[in-house]
Amino acid sequence: MEAQIRGFEAEDIRLVVASDVRLYCEGLERVFREAAGIQLVATASEAAGALEHIRTLTPDVILLDMGMEDAFAVARQVPRISPQTRVVAIGMSEAEADVITCAGLGIAGYVPRAGTVADAFQAVHSAARGEVSCSPKIAGFLFRHIATLARQKPNTEATAGLTAREVQILRLLQQGLSNKMISRQLGIELPTVKNHVHSLLGKLGVHRRAEAVSMLLRQEVRGGASPPTSK
Repeated sequence: MEAQIRGFEAEDIRLVVASDVRLYCEGLERVFREAAGIQLVATASEAAGALEHIRTLTPDVILLDMGMEDAFAVARQVPRISPQTRVVAIGMSEAEADVITCAGLGIAGYVPRAGTVADAFQAVHSAARGEVSCSPKIAGFLFRHIATLARQKPNTEATAGLTAREVQILRLLQQGLSNKMISRQLGIELPTVKNHVHSLLGKLGVHRRAEAVSMLLRQEVRGGASPPTSK
């Protein structure tokens, strides 16, 4: 770890910024281009561009606006495309379900919506050193989640009652895919996807996609069986 830290002190951290809010993206670009110890190698305003930059430039860190369309899908694919690239999530809502979902995707740093430029700098440098930077509130969520997992017994019935298609869509939600991406991947109409998502949320007794994914992640971490695929 010390050698890794020394390396980043001697060499700029290669950074990509991804946000679909132009003012936000241009502001971050200006700030980080002038930052010591950081080399901004590219910016992106949509998911496909962000993934292409990661694939071709293999940056050390990507600063990813989680409000961008398909941002969760980008975070999911980064480890496969460029294992050495760390993801720092900016614009986080600090909702517990969203934080847990991001943790399951391997997010290396969190900058909430109320965060400052200094927070973003710290998160980027921490991620480059292999550390996780987050607010005390997010840290509390993560520690409580770990404690809950340690106390709970396996519950293989958490997602019982889902159809095979609903289980398939839940798995794709876990990968961070949007309804539109699921529609394209499965070759079904977008309204059909929305109906399946609404149905599986109702069966799981949750109101948000992130809560459904969090439930699935908890089951997998506990070593529970895969959700049933009854028709």
